[in-house]
Amino acid sequence: MKGGGGGGVYSGKRRWRGLVIAVLGLVFLSMLVPLLFLLGLHNGFHSPGSEQQSSPSIGLGGYGTKIFIRDASNLSEGDRSNHVDDLVKQFAPTLSKDILKNISHPAENETKSPSAMHDNEEEKGFSVPPHADLQSLPIENNPKAGASVQIIDYAKGGVDQSGKSCELKFGSYCLWREQHREDMKDSMVKRLKDHLFVARAYYPSIAKLPSQDKLSREMRQNIQEVERVLSESTTDADLPPQIGKKLQRMQAAIARAKSFHVDCNNVDKKLRQIYDLTEDEANFHMRQSVFLYQLAVQTMPKSLHCLSMRLTVEYFRSPFDDTEASLADNYIDRALQHYVIFSTNVLASSVVINSTVMHAKESGKLVFHVLTDEENYFAMKLWFFRNTYKEATIQVLNMERLDLNNQKLQFSLPVEFRVSHSIDAQSRTEYLSTFSHLHYRLPEIFQNLEKVVVLDDDVVVQQDLSALWNLNMEGKVNAAVQFCLVKLSLLKSYLGENSFNKNSCAWMSGLNVIDLVKWRELDLTETYQKFVKEVSTQEAQNEAVALHASLLTFQDLIYPLDGSWALSGLGHDYNVDVYPIRNAAVLHYNGKMKPWLELGIPKYKGYWKNFVNREDQFLTDCNWNS
Repeated sequence: MKGGGGGGVYSGKRRWRGLVIAVLGLVFLSMLVPLLFLLGLHNGFHSPGSEQQSSPSIGLGGYGTKIFIRDASNLSEGDRSNHVDDLVKQFAPTLSKDILKNISHPAENETKSPSAMHDNEEEKGFSVPPHADLQSLPIENNPKAGASVQIIDYAKGGVDQSGKSCELKFGSYCLWREQHREDMKDSMVKRLKDHLFVARAYYPSIAKLPSQDKLSREMRQNIQEVERVLSESTTDADLPPQIGKKLQRMQAAIARAKSFHVDCNNVDKKLRQIYDLTEDEANFHMRQSVFLYQLAVQTMPKSLHCLSMRLTVEYFRSPFDDTEASLADNYIDRALQHYVIFSTNVLASSVVINSTVMHAKESGKLVFHVLTDEENYFAMKLWFFRNTYKEATIQVLNMERLDLNNQKLQFSLPVEFRVSHSIDAQSRTEYLSTFSHLHYRLPEIFQNLEKVVVLDDDVVVQQDLSALWNLNMEGKVNAAVQFCLVKLSLLKSYLGENSFNKNSCAWMSGLNVIDLVKWRELDLTETYQKFVKEVSTQEAQNEAVALHASLLTFQDLIYPLDGSWALSGLGHDYNVDVYPIRNAAVLHYNGKMKPWLELGIPKYKGYWKNFVNREDQFLTDCNWNS
């Protein structure tokens, strides 16, 4: 027994001695590895064939690769070329041409710090492309290297991630993206939904593999957890605190599932469901955006509605002395210059009058007749009583209370008709503004006047308009700016089979000089009503009826004004040049994006806002955004 016991003790000592030696070996290795690392850091990780001279090296990482660039500030152009060739030979293992094609764009190379370079020293670098320009490669914190940092500013033009250049104009996507960039409130929710679809696509195939029961249970559990979370959350703020870990577990399970050969039919079926759902969602948002756009265009802004309501209430709360009687003679004085405005917008009509008066040489000769409906009549009355416009006279008429030959009038605004056509294989959309039905009652409304100038409420006057009153119209009835981008031949579907000159240009309302005497002689009101009856029997839309009847009524009766009198398109065209805007006598905001709307084109709004009385107390109370 003693012999046996001694052998056991001896074998135990040998085991302990082996363990001690192993521990000492590990300690020695743990000390040796840092020493080797420090030695390599000191030597700059030079390859055996590289120079021993100390020189800065910069790591440029792109797609998990590195480029090493030494100090080239003291090299001539020939030496730099040879230096690049040496680099090409030195780092001979190259990537495929497809990858080099993708990484050759300097804007896509990501800058890596020197520490990141050393951490990835065992990764293989790719050779510099033969025609690569080192000056275009982004270098971080290296004032000696002959390279400069390249930053792409999308707001000033450049190249985006897809390689397409950003256009320097309002409306380009790159500029819009930078100006309206905001954090998504449901980015994590969207990621969870995407991973849930992918997990559902792979789960049926994994569940059929008997050897992957553990992975199958894990995927099923992940799917159930994410489904429960999404049923209770619509934004990232609603998600539970540990959702990041759940997402990581699902990503790991999906990665493992992708490593197996699975049935592609299930994956294809699920991914097609994703595509169909995404397409349906995109169509829904497109229809919704169109509806909201139309709603924003056709609905009066809250501030302007507030202004009209506040003025109406104040009109009945504080009666004022009406000055209609003292100004009655001016309303029918033919020696004065009479302007007619159809409007239901208090602020818009105010801008038209203010801009006209501010540029008039003799404001005392101006008489403005504002025609409106009963809803806005009292607000108009109070506004133009409170605000004076130099020496100009202003009359507000309620058209729904005006009787002409025992006929009550129905108020209507100028009609804008959208026309799409092609020029040089490019589609364009224009807005033709024409007279409404009420415009054809002007000779009856102003029986004592011989000539009037009709202004739409979406115009801004920039010059004196007195020259229009000395205009020789050569027997024509309506002096208007012609819009020759749209010929009458393009409108034949609306004009019917009537005989008309198909090469004639369409004319625009906005600024029109009307000879009421000639109008009465030709009885154009009766002619217009005849054309309306012809088209109305075909159940056409009101806009089409007005366009049809207006263009045919004034056929051969339009006196063309010079194009500098009125410039149109500021309500829909983003590309109107500044020079024509500055030289136009009248700016016409025809289109859907009126300057008083939030949807208005920003760079044109300033011309309109310059003539708004921003000091008015009612505008301040209604929080009008000036």
